[in-house]
This record gives sequence, C-alpha cells and structure tokens, in this order.
Amino acid sequence: MTTATINYQLRPYTYEDDLQTIVAITNSCEAHDQLEEGSSIEELREEYGEPGFTPTEDVIIWSDSDQTPVGYAEYHAPYGEPSEIIDPGIFVWFKVVPEARDQGIEAQMFAIGEERRQRIIHEWDIPIKLRVVARDTETDRAALLTSLGFVPERYFLRMAQPLTGTLLPPTWPQGITVRAGDLSVPEYVALHNTIWVDHFGYEPWKPEDVEYYRTLNFYDPNLDLVAYAPDGQPAGFCWCSIHIEENKRNQRNDGWIGVLGIRREYRSIGLGRALLREGMLRLRAKGADFVRLGVDGASPTGATKLYASEGFETIYSRTLYARSEPIT
Repeated sequence: MTTATINYQLRPYTYEDDLQTIVAITNSCEAHDQLEEGSSIEELREEYGEPGFTPTEDVIIWSDSDQTPVGYAEYHAPYGEPSEIIDPGIFVWFKVVPEARDQGIEAQMFAIGEERRQRIIHEWDIPIKLRVVARDTETDRAALLTSLGFVPERYFLRMAQPLTGTLLPPTWPQGITVRAGDLSVPEYVALHNTIWVDHFGYEPWKPEDVEYYRTLNFYDPNLDLVAYAPDGQPAGFCWCSIHIEENKRNQRNDGWIGVLGIRREYRSIGLGRALLREGMLRLRAKGADFVRLGVDGASPTGATKLYASEGFETIYSRTLYARSEPIT
C-alpha cells in the first residue's frame, strides 16, 4: 500500500445533512466501478433507519485537504442477546472515490472497525469477526483485503432469469395453502427465527425488524407470501419486492425474490419450489420482466440447486472476507 500524500480528515455522520454527501460518493464510485450499487437520498434514508444501526455513531466520512468528501464507512454490529447470535461479526460497508483509493483511507476504516470489534469482545466476552464483501470483478479490493489480513469466508451468488415466456405454475404439497400479507408481527418473528437458526450468520429477528421492513417503500403485502400447513401453522414464506428507485437508476424492470425459507419439517416436499414459482408469477403480474435473487453459495438447504433447476443463472458472485485477529 502506498503512503498517503494528502491529509485526509475524518468525522462522524451528522444525519440528514450528510445523506447527499454519501449518495454523491456512492454514485461517483458506481460510475467508475459499475457494480449496480448506486443509491438515492430516499433509499439511503430508509437504509439508515434499520433497527440496531445508529448513523451518527456507525457512519464515518473522510474528506481531503480541500474538505471534499472522498469516502465513507458504515459499521454494522450485531445487536440483541449475544448468546442467540451464531458466529457474530461487525460488517464494514465502505466506498472510496477512485482518485483517493490506496492512499491509506481504507486502512483507517478497518482500524476503526478493529477498535469496535475489540470493544464488543470485551463487553460480550465472545469471539467476533470483522467482515467485508467484494464482488468478483473487484480484484483491487480483494488484493487490499488480503493485504490487511482478511481471508475468504463465504461466497454468495446473484442469480437471475427473465419472466418472459411460459412460467410453470406452482404445485402445492397436499394440504398446503398460501396467503399474502396476513401474518402478525410475532408470528413472522417466530417463523423467521425457526427457519434460519441453522443458517450462516444467523441473528434472531425481533418485532422491530419486521415492523421496519414493512415500512419500506418497496414493501407490498401482496408479495409477502406465507404458506400454511394443514394444521394452520405457517410452514414457510417468500418475500418478494419490486424496487422502483433501483429500477429507474438501472433502467430495468426487475423483481426480487428477497427471502425464501421453509421450516425443516416441510423441506424436501416441493414447498420451496412452489413458493418460488408463486412469487415469480406475482412479480410478473405486477409488471416485472426479470427476477433476481441472492443466495448463499453453501446454503445447507441446497437452495442454489433449486434455483438453477428453475432456470436461474448466476450473473456474478460476492466473496465475504473475514478477519478474526488484529494486524500486528
């Protein structure tokens, strides 16, 4: 890494005043990197309302000697009961404009992350990692992370397929019914936590998490599908969405399979496939002409095989890097 020749300064985020600052940095990076990671003030404001995240404490902005903002970092730490979180980590999301990269800002960002990691280790008395993601095309970022002691930990795939042509209808397992948007907050919390407790990075949802997601601009109760077992208990869910702001920015008309999960006792009977097909049909009915999703490349449920068998193709991958020891 080269030695910084510019006196970069850092300061905490000051809420609404800095939304435009961060959006400008993000979109400057997007124009150069072409990662489909642009943003808008409206989208960022919603993102920063996520439970457990306090922008004035968890966002840092870097500026050059002319006071021009050139980068920012977000620090997303787990919250809740430590004993309930599997393999906890602090996730660092960062952007640095191209002309300011490789001049020491990134190392400062992760030094701050390391300070936060050590603080949580001290407070919780449990191991915790520092994590960051890089897309498959970000070779410079991958090299930087390696030089800072990060190692690949997990791979996540972005898969997609068109919604044109014939879509196969769902075949529901016997006794299963599906309804949209009618699960109460406590029921949704219980279902989510029952399904995901054996998955990588599990952190239990709380009522405020469900309430938050249901206030987002792209939330549509008609695309919030819940499958019910013959005894009336929820057996799985598929949350779909259409992101209007993102589609405008990318000049597309995509829909998303946001989250798809099945309770263990109802796996391997075709319920996941049926919910996926139902979600795709509903997205097309809402006007989407393409569908996308993200999936853990090592999903314990074999989700990648399901999606591939339904026509989804991998369009890119992201690597999750982790560091559990400070650099000496």
